[in-house]
Amino acid sequence: MSSSDIATKRITSTGSLGVGPARVRQVQVLTGSGGAGRLTLTDGSGGATLLDVDFVVSTAHSINIPSDGVRFQTDVWVSAVTNITAVTVFHS
Repeated sequence: MSSSDIATKRITSTGSLGVGPARVRQVQVLTGSGGAGRLTLTDGSGGATLLDVDFVVSTAHSINIPSDGVRFQTDVWVSAVTNITAVTVFHS
């Protein structure tokens, strides 16, 4: 049984998700054809890097984060979306 509701936010560029403190539970990534992709999430602007993942080119990826997910104390901030078309973040 889930301890809280899950919400989603789709982004296509860097910046704040605008969700405040949250736990990231899953990330769906669609990479482009321009080369390998990279996604970096930090705890707010300039905060600690909490998720930094590389992806192969031209495919969809799903990152399932176990247990209670990754806790962002301030806000989920996308600091890098290299060669990525879109990202959907599942959070609670």
